[in-house]
Amino acid sequence: MIEIQFPDQSVRDYEKGVTPFQIAQDISEGLARNVLSASFNGITLETSTPILENGVIHLFTWNDKKGKTAFWHSSAHILAQSILAIYPQAKLTIGPAIENGFYYDVDFGDTSFSEKDLPALEKQFLNFAREKFEFKMRMSNKLDALKFYEKEKNPYKIELIQNLEEGTISFCDHADFTDLCRGGHIPHTGFIKAVKLLSVAGAYWRGDETKKQLTRIYGISFPKQKYLTEHLTLLEEAKKRDHRKLGKELELFAFSQKVGQGLPLWLPKGAALRERLENFLKTAQIKAGYEQVISPHIGNKELYVTSGHYEKYGSDSFQPIQTPADGEEFLLKPMNCPHHCEIYKTKPWSYRDLPIRYAEFGTVYRYEQSGELHGLTRVRGFTQDDAHIFCMPEQLDEEFKKVIDLVLYVFKSLGFDEFTAQVSLRDKENPEKYIGESDNWDLAEKAIIRAAKEKNLDYITEMGEAAFYGPKLDFMVKDALGRQWQLGTIQVDYNLPERFELTYKGNDNELHRPIMIHRAPFGSIERFVAILLEHTGGNFPLWLMPNQVNILCVSEKYKNYALKVLNLLENHEIRALLDNRNETIGKKIRDSEITKVPYMIIIGEKEVQNKTLSLRKHQVGDIGSFTIELVVKQLKIEIKDSQATFKT
Repeated sequence: MIEIQFPDQSVRDYEKGVTPFQIAQDISEGLARNVLSASFNGITLETSTPILENGVIHLFTWNDKKGKTAFWHSSAHILAQSILAIYPQAKLTIGPAIENGFYYDVDFGDTSFSEKDLPALEKQFLNFAREKFEFKMRMSNKLDALKFYEKEKNPYKIELIQNLEEGTISFCDHADFTDLCRGGHIPHTGFIKAVKLLSVAGAYWRGDETKKQLTRIYGISFPKQKYLTEHLTLLEEAKKRDHRKLGKELELFAFSQKVGQGLPLWLPKGAALRERLENFLKTAQIKAGYEQVISPHIGNKELYVTSGHYEKYGSDSFQPIQTPADGEEFLLKPMNCPHHCEIYKTKPWSYRDLPIRYAEFGTVYRYEQSGELHGLTRVRGFTQDDAHIFCMPEQLDEEFKKVIDLVLYVFKSLGFDEFTAQVSLRDKENPEKYIGESDNWDLAEKAIIRAAKEKNLDYITEMGEAAFYGPKLDFMVKDALGRQWQLGTIQVDYNLPERFELTYKGNDNELHRPIMIHRAPFGSIERFVAILLEHTGGNFPLWLMPNQVNILCVSEKYKNYALKVLNLLENHEIRALLDNRNETIGKKIRDSEITKVPYMIIIGEKEVQNKTLSLRKHQVGDIGSFTIELVVKQLKIEIKDSQATFKT
């Protein structure tokens, strides 16, 4: 007999060799019908895999993230099977599950493939799915695996196998199809009831622009047709809210090939929006005891060698800049934290001085692959709302909780009401991915979990998601379309203070190491604006809108009265614009609606005679005629109420 522990800490005894499916059956027939995959002692496995030792099991259904991962990973196999059924000459490469669906990269050789070919592929996919083919894993030695793909004349799979260790190579078989695979599948293809192949794109083999460009086919699948229908409706709404489309319509930002891929240009309205976001956070940070610092856009290569960033991220950075001095190299700044460590080192500190809180809106640069660039969400130059807190061990818990308060304030002020927290821990099975002592990692991880519990956060724990220098608390917000985004992060770091030899003099007159907290409530201004645009559909909170009121004249002869209204609004710090174009009032209203200006003031003969204003609200319509004083008063109240007050 073996002991199986469940997530609720309960334990049951089973015969050695029991499968996850049989365990699910023992719990309930309903669970057994819906279980898609499982993990045992942290290792993903199929529901048919025999369990031979004591351990902890997790059973995943469609409602679990890892259940969806298995579902979409299995769907990628069926897509590959369907491709070979129609295009037998095609060479398969890789096909993973992604956040929403899956893809497969294929070399079609001389055969052209485009989106018009997707319906036939979809039909073949569903035919295979209905057959209820079982997914079966098997191990292979390296020689046999290479022989298989040499026979298939597939250089891509051969390259993958050559980089694998003997004893780690496995295949997944279903029907007459087999593919190189590490595992994690649903029981059989019949669980998949609906599929949509969404798009076709180009992708370089292994993300290397010097290698062959492949055809990437994106798809998504579901256990019920109604889920697919709902998803496609969501995609249509997402297209309307695409931040790239809205950013162009609202004249917020642009890109230029001559400036360079992934390097956004902020237009006047976008720059003003950025400035308001930065000032909003700066005001909260001053109240919370932060001091503003500024660091350069480049740094000596040795700075990032010391911090460990060059070792871990050197390949993703822009190439070193050679100076006229012999052997001197600089890098475009990939992170702000090494600079802040050097700022801390400019003077000696006492325990009486700590905590020290440095904040900076610092622009950093990372060489993202061109195929991964996407609007403002994935760029090569971006500005982080970065801050680093240097504190004593006994101050860590309190400082961490204060940062949580600041992050929650940002979410509340900008309308992100639904979120969960993710405690991101190291992967203890792969210690080479991290720097620092294991004991310090233990302390940092416990501190984050303790703070999350004390602040009553709804949180989950994810192994292997920590930064290379420390664990972190990530905030996952849900937008208006129900999509999850990672926004805001707080990290505990014992390692950079060690690498930079940071110290403070304790009350025992001895030198001690401070602990470092990294935090960024926005994450990056670019990505935050993109997510905020898609969440609000461009209808920002009133305090944040680039233009809060449009004044629309029915004709030129009412311009003088309109200018008086404009001047009064500006005196009360209400952002307004006079639209005095020689256009019909209907066109002016339509243009205001397109640019999502929250309020319109209509001025005609009646308004001038009565010294009133006709007020119109975006997406609502006319709301009445009011005195100028009442309109100003109500707008000021609404602007104030739409921005929460941060309390330390």
